[in-house]
Amino acid sequence: MSGKYDLKTEIAIIGAGPAGVSTALFLAKKGVPHLLLDKARFPRDKVCGDGLSGKTIGLFNELNPALVEKMSANPNHFLPSWGVSFIAPNGKGIELPFKKDMSGLKHAPGFTSRRIDFDDFLLKQINPQFTNLQVETELVQIKEIPEGLELELIQQGKPLTYLAKVVVGAGGTASLTARKLAKQKIQPQHLFAGLRVYYENISEMHPQNFIELHFIPEALPGYLWIFPLPDNQANVGIGVLSKDIKKKNIHLKTLLQKAIATNPVLARRFKNARAVSSVSGWRLPLGSIKRPLSGERYLLTGDAAALIDPFTGEGIGNAILSGKFAAKILAEAVQKNDFSAAVLKKYDRLLYDDLWSELQISYNIQRLVRFPALFNFVINRVHNNSRLQETFSSMFNDVDMRAKLRSPLFYFRLLFNLKGGARDDNVSI
Repeated sequence: MSGKYDLKTEIAIIGAGPAGVSTALFLAKKGVPHLLLDKARFPRDKVCGDGLSGKTIGLFNELNPALVEKMSANPNHFLPSWGVSFIAPNGKGIELPFKKDMSGLKHAPGFTSRRIDFDDFLLKQINPQFTNLQVETELVQIKEIPEGLELELIQQGKPLTYLAKVVVGAGGTASLTARKLAKQKIQPQHLFAGLRVYYENISEMHPQNFIELHFIPEALPGYLWIFPLPDNQANVGIGVLSKDIKKKNIHLKTLLQKAIATNPVLARRFKNARAVSSVSGWRLPLGSIKRPLSGERYLLTGDAAALIDPFTGEGIGNAILSGKFAAKILAEAVQKNDFSAAVLKKYDRLLYDDLWSELQISYNIQRLVRFPALFNFVINRVHNNSRLQETFSSMFNDVDMRAKLRSPLFYFRLLFNLKGGARDDNVSI
């Protein structure tokens, strides 16, 4: 281009999923103008587990408590959920509430919602005073030039060229920003492949709409999930490490169907169930290794930053958390008019200081889950130890036990009753 652009902006956020929109919402709260782009037209579907954990709700309350009020007042799109069930390979399980003390809660500590509904709801919360939203606008190329980043776009069939001082890559696993600027490559040992299908009329659902993670032997260290949804429906899916799919020649759709038909715990519950959607698949980049999350004139958030919890599959909460920290650092960069790698590197430190110990512990548990006998033992142990139940619950809650989860030694002492660890409900560290 000859220095003429269709639009110039300091901040361009690429992708209007939870990571991108939360970045926009936190920026607007700070009064920082920005551009938000997405290639889709909303509402649009996104393959996901559809779970909004205690971490998500906590961040929404920090951003704007009215968000949770609106969700709670919309039962057609948001189903209150009070906890999670872990079912071991032997069929035995434990139920962990999202919060230990529910007495003072005005609303449920978690929800489930189809992404087609949730993402559309979230997008409608943007503040047009600070957010220039442009949908049906696809980023097709990024070029680094001295003035910033030149963005080549297609908007409803029309080519456009914008200039941004900094770009937030929030486009998920297919993020062009992650591939082009961060040079990220797929790593099968740190990637889940997942399938999802919606069912109705599954029996024996939890009265408090607990989400379910079934660690069936054929999928370890992955699992089959059942997330209850409004209208007597549920999100049913399965996730398996990509490297295991290739190594073991696993066909995910066949594995899911076989489990539903033959697993002793599941078969009776699906006897009268009916699929109400086709099977859809996607990739889940796991936060089981540290990656560079920023560089010269760019930040990565959400799935583009590979922040999915290796054990629980928590993705939305971590995406929103990344949006919060991205907005903080971007606001500082705008104030300094400095979008260098040195300034933006603070984002990596903030996010990993908050999240990395949790991801490490989850990765350790994921590796433990590869051994069914050991995992059966762990579930039995947790079942009989209320303090262990509280520790596991914190992976979803991210409030009560967060400081203690920073110590892997604390986790192993609790788990294996080592000296200085837990005996029943008495814990000393």
